[in-house]
Amino acid sequence: METLTKTDLTEQTRKGACLAFFSAYQDLDTARMIQLATPDATVHFLPMGDGGKGSFWEFGKGVWQLIMDCFPNVDNTVDSLTAEEDTVTARVAIFGTQEQDFMGIASKGLTFNSDHVFVFRFDEDDRITDLTIDWDHSSFCKQLGS
Repeated sequence: METLTKTDLTEQTRKGACLAFFSAYQDLDTARMIQLATPDATVHFLPMGDGGKGSFWEFGKGVWQLIMDCFPNVDNTVDSLTAEEDTVTARVAIFGTQEQDFMGIASKGLTFNSDHVFVFRFDEDDRITDLTIDWDHSSFCKQLGS
């Protein structure tokens, strides 16, 4: 029987935290999403440039809530999780149907399906300290008719 090392357990715990984040996202539960992070954690939505940086608990929660409001059936599928030291990279498909205007994109009732890369960084207590999110924003806009 193979025994797990402390490093293996930490990687599993951190991957579990990522899965908990995406599960909360599926449940449209921003409170559960942010509880996985330290109070001073940061988030950066890369396609938004410097305007896409902020506090995980405030800015991140606001963006995720806006997504949930505008795409009430938003969902995700985790394609892969890769852990290395304090970082877990998640490749995730996010999809949904737009029902309200979103960040300058008028609602036409169209659906998007977009591959995202989430890079989570963790502290020693396996709590998220930083999250960077990237996606093909031009494809996202095109799918929504913008």
